[in-house]
Amino acid sequence: MTDILIIGAGTAGLSAAIYGIRSGLSVLVIEQMIYGGQIANTPDVENYPGIASISGFEFAQNIYNQAVALGAEVVYETPVQVELNGDIKRVITDQNTYEGRCVIIANGVERRKLGCEGEERLSGRGVSYCATCDGAFYKGKDVCIVGGGNTALEDALYLSNNCKKVHLIHRRDAFRASKIIVDSVLSRDNIEIHYDSVVDKIEGKDVVESVVLSNKKTGERTEIPCQGVFIAVGLVAKNHLFAGVVETDEGGYIKAGEDCHTNLPGVFAAGDTRTKSVRQLVTAAADGAVAAMEAANYVGEVPALH
Repeated sequence: MTDILIIGAGTAGLSAAIYGIRSGLSVLVIEQMIYGGQIANTPDVENYPGIASISGFEFAQNIYNQAVALGAEVVYETPVQVELNGDIKRVITDQNTYEGRCVIIANGVERRKLGCEGEERLSGRGVSYCATCDGAFYKGKDVCIVGGGNTALEDALYLSNNCKKVHLIHRRDAFRASKIIVDSVLSRDNIEIHYDSVVDKIEGKDVVESVVLSNKKTGERTEIPCQGVFIAVGLVAKNHLFAGVVETDEGGYIKAGEDCHTNLPGVFAAGDTRTKSVRQLVTAAADGAVAAMEAANYVGEVPALH
């Protein structure tokens, strides 16, 4: 029996492990792939307070090593079923069944991909899914951003403050973003909008060199020279395992507030997997700390769990 079972070894999950161990509890982290989550694939991290610059892999390695050194156990198995009602929680993987007094779900999200040629190959080499994470590396350069919602347009505004030229590519003839954001984008001289356009492929030998577009109405193809491509076509929650077990919103995100509590006692959600407005490295770490402290309070307050 483990005090805290944590699903996911990303920033939120490993932060929770650190705080759980420091609270005097036993912690088991279950990770399907490799520790670190999405940040492990980011070449440079320069927006985490107190760390001027670090690679995503090194950041992930440091937080993993810290958690393990404190006494957290990490297993690499795929969760296939969960039993989260009652005092004893169970996570069934493809290899074992684990029992715990409480569970922290920190399995993160996936960035929705375009699925075009060159996207996967040049990911991390000019293709990015986070403008606020990587935008500063493209100061004075030409970039493209793909999307038409609030995130894409906010990213375009953010990039336009540093980049020489921002090409905003949208598959429709009108934006889905709020009017005030649209008006701000339209007022920026260095943002060029490509309506009714989709990305056919991203070109470049070792790094991004250009983007090839097709106009959906005219069929015309255009090649745009650029050094970076930011894809902002949404996130995909990976919560199919918990659907019908914990409450989720229409997007599949687990309903949990700043205290990380779900609708089930002893079940918490931390990081990008939960409903929240800001999904950043620092907020994932904060969620992990909060979830672990709430889990420690839960373990200490429920007599049946002593």
